[in-house]
Amino acid sequence: MLTLEGSWSGEITLNPISGSMNIALITNSLAGNGRAIELSHQIQSILEKREIGSKIFKENDWGDEVYNYDQAWIVGGDGTVNYFVNQYHDIKKPLCIFNGGTGNDFYALLYGNITLENQIAKVLSTNPKPIDAGKCNEHYFLNGVGLGFEGAVAKSMMGTKKFHGKISFMLHILKHIFTYKEQAYTVKAEDKEIEHTCLMISIANGRRYGGGFYVAPLADPQDGQFEAILVQKLSVFKRLRYLPVIEKGKHLSLPFITYFQTKKIVISGTDSNIQAHLDGEYMEAKELVIEALPSHFNFVY
Repeated sequence: MLTLEGSWSGEITLNPISGSMNIALITNSLAGNGRAIELSHQIQSILEKREIGSKIFKENDWGDEVYNYDQAWIVGGDGTVNYFVNQYHDIKKPLCIFNGGTGNDFYALLYGNITLENQIAKVLSTNPKPIDAGKCNEHYFLNGVGLGFEGAVAKSMMGTKKFHGKISFMLHILKHIFTYKEQAYTVKAEDKEIEHTCLMISIANGRRYGGGFYVAPLADPQDGQFEAILVQKLSVFKRLRYLPVIEKGKHLSLPFITYFQTKKIVISGTDSNIQAHLDGEYMEAKELVIEALPSHFNFVY
C-alpha cells in the first residue's frame, strides 16, 4: 500500500553519481506564476554539485529528446504534470514531480511535506515504483476526472491568475455555489447502472483535488482501480453546509453520496455536453469513457 502525504526528513548520504546520469527537468514558465522556472534552476544547481547532468526543458522545446534521458523530473503543478503525461503517455523512464505550481495535489500524494534538498536526496536513492494512470476518451490523467460542478469551476478558472494552494479553487467554488444547476447523468460501471441528477461526480486516482480538497480520501494510485464519488442534488444551504465536510474527506457515508470502486466507467450527459476536468484541465464531451491503466508510469518517491 502507498503511504500518502507523509513527511520525510531523514538524512541520506550518497556517493556522487557519475556524470553519465542525465536528468530531464521538464517545466513551464507559467507554472506557479514563474516559480517553476526558478525552482528548475535550483534543482539543476544541486545536481551540478552532485556531478549529475541535467537539461531544463521549457514548454517551447519539449520533444522526443526527453526519451533519451535517464529520468524525467517534472517541475510544476498538476497542469504541467497533466500536459506531460499526455505528451509522453508511453514513457517508462523513472519520473518525479517537484512542487512548482499553484495546485500540487499529486505531488502532495507522493511526497508530502519535504524540503527540496531532502526530496532530491530521496529520489536519487530510491527505486521507482509503479503508479496507475487513467484514460478519459483520448486523454490521459493521473489524479482524476471531475464532472458537473467541478467542471464548471475548472472552466471558470481558465485564463485567470491562480494563487498557491486552494485559494483559487475556493474563490471559483464560491462564484458557482449559489447558481450552478445540477445535471442528469447516466453512469455505467462494471456491475451497475445509475441514473442520477448530480451536483458533481469524481472519478479519482488520487486523494485530493483543488489544492487540498479530499474528495476521494480512500484512493490508492497503486490498486488498479478508481474511486467513484457521486454527489446528488443539493440545496444551496446544504452545499454551504457540506463543503467543509468534503474538504476534510469526511463525506463518504453521507446519505446523498454514492461511492464505489471501479476499473472502467462510462458517463453520459442527458441534458447537454458534460463539463469536466482532467487533473484540473477543462474539457467537454457528450460521453466520457474512463478506464484505469494499472502500473502505467514509474515514479520515484
